[in-house]
Amino acid sequence: MTTLPPLPTTPDATFAAYASANLVNAALAKTKHTLDVRNPATGQVLGTAPASTAEDTALAVDAAQAAQAAWAAVPARDRGKRVSAAARALAEHGALIAQVLARETGKAIRTECRGEVAVASDIMDFYGNLGSEIKGQTIPYNPRMLTMTTREPLGVVTAIVPWNVPLVLFALKVGPALVAGNTVVVKASEEAPFATFLMADILMRHLPAGILNVINGTGAECGDALTRNPDIAKITFTGSEAVGETIYKIGASRIIPVSLELGGKSPMIICEDADLDKAVAGAISGMRFTRQGQSCTAASRIYVHESLRAAFMAQLEEALNALVIGDPLDESTDVGTIINARQMATIQRYIALAEGTEGATVKRYGTLPSSADLSPDLFIQPTILMDLPDNHPCVMEEIFGPVAVVQSWTDYEEVIAAANSTHYGLAASVWTRSLSTALDSTARLNAGYVQVNQNLTIQPNVSYGGFGRSGLGKEASLEAMLEHFTRSKTIVMNFD
Repeated sequence: MTTLPPLPTTPDATFAAYASANLVNAALAKTKHTLDVRNPATGQVLGTAPASTAEDTALAVDAAQAAQAAWAAVPARDRGKRVSAAARALAEHGALIAQVLARETGKAIRTECRGEVAVASDIMDFYGNLGSEIKGQTIPYNPRMLTMTTREPLGVVTAIVPWNVPLVLFALKVGPALVAGNTVVVKASEEAPFATFLMADILMRHLPAGILNVINGTGAECGDALTRNPDIAKITFTGSEAVGETIYKIGASRIIPVSLELGGKSPMIICEDADLDKAVAGAISGMRFTRQGQSCTAASRIYVHESLRAAFMAQLEEALNALVIGDPLDESTDVGTIINARQMATIQRYIALAEGTEGATVKRYGTLPSSADLSPDLFIQPTILMDLPDNHPCVMEEIFGPVAVVQSWTDYEEVIAAANSTHYGLAASVWTRSLSTALDSTARLNAGYVQVNQNLTIQPNVSYGGFGRSGLGKEASLEAMLEHFTRSKTIVMNFD
C-alpha cells in the first residue's frame, strides 16, 4: 500500500487517482483485477476501478477491525466534531465531486449532482452534531443499586451503496456509524465508484486511519465476501429487492443486524380538491424525472381523480415536454441518461408490455439529444402509461426508469385499496386541501414515508425507511443512529 497522494483537482485526475486501488487504512491498496467504468452519456471508458477479491476485501476489514477499539474510546462528542469537520471539507470540494458524479452516473449536474453533494455533506454534518446524544438511562430498579444502560458501538460495519444516489446513501450509513463509534468498510457501486472514492478520500484526511475504508468490486465476489466476513458486525444495504433478500439471509445465518432499503412502487393520490399546479409540479419532482426515474421513492403510480384527469394530463404533458434531455454536463440539461444497457433493456421491456396491452395508451415526451458527442443508446424520453389493468406488471412492479403509470379514480375507498395493493411500502403522497382527508389517508396508507402536498426527497432529521419488501429499518434520524449502529448494555451495581 502507498499513502494517500494529494487530492485530485480534476475529473480526469480523479479517475486516474483511484485506478486499480481501494482506499484502505488511509492509503491506496492496489488490486490485481480491475473493471472498466463508462460514461453512460458517451459510452467512453472513464477509468479502471478495482475489482476486489475476497483477499482485497479481507484487507479492508482487517484495517477497520484494528482501528475500531481506539475509535470507540474517543468521546462520542469528539467523534462527532471530527465527522462534522470532514463534512465541511466535502462542501469545499463540491464542484469537483459533482463533476465526477455526473460523468459516471449520467445524471444532470445542475438538477441532480450538485444537490446530491450538498445533501450528503449536510447529512454528515447533521450526524456529527449528534455525538452528545449517544447516551443511556438510569433506571429506578432498586434505590440501593445503581442500574443504568449504556450505548456501545457494534464494531465493524459494512455499508453497501448503489449507483443512483451513491453519495447521499453513503452519508446516511457512514455518518451515523462513525459517530456511534464503529469503523466502516464501504462497498462502492461498480457502476459508479469514483465519486464515492473521492468523497471518502476527502473524509479520510480529517479522520484517524482505518476507521473508514472503501473498496470496489462486483456483488458476486466483493459483496459476498464482505457480508460473509466473520469480523463484520453489521450490514447496511441499499439496492435491489433480490440482492437485499440474499444479504438478509447471510446476516441471519451469522445472527448479525441487517438494515435494508430496497425497492418501491410509490402511489401519488391526487384528490378532487387538490391544487392542480402543485400536483403537477409534485408529479415531476416525485417521479424523479430529472434522475431518469432511477429512484426507489419514485411516484410511479399516479392516481388522479377523474374530474381532474384531463386538466392534469394537459399540464403534465406541457411540463414533461419542456424538460431538456441531453449532456449531463450541460447547464441547460434537466434529464440525463440511464445508467447502463442492462437497465435500459429492463425499462424498454416494461414499455413494450404496456404497448402490447389492449386499450392501454403509451405517451413519450421531450426530445432526445442529437449531438454527435453523445451516444444515443442510454437516453430515453419520460414516458406515461395510461389505462392499464390494476394487476398489470407495469402497475405492480418497480421499473426504475422514467416511466409512470397514470390511473383515474372516483371512489376514495377504492383508491386507498389500490395504493396499498403492492408488496412494497416505501413512500406515498396525497394531494388535497382537506385536513380530514390528509389525516385519514396518511393513517391508512401502507408506507413508511408519507407526505401531503409535497414529494420531498430524503432530508436530514426526517426519519426515512419502508415497510414490507421495501426494507427494514430507518435512516436519516437520531433514532436511526441509536437503533442501527449501537447496542444497549444494562449495568446493575450493588455494593451492599
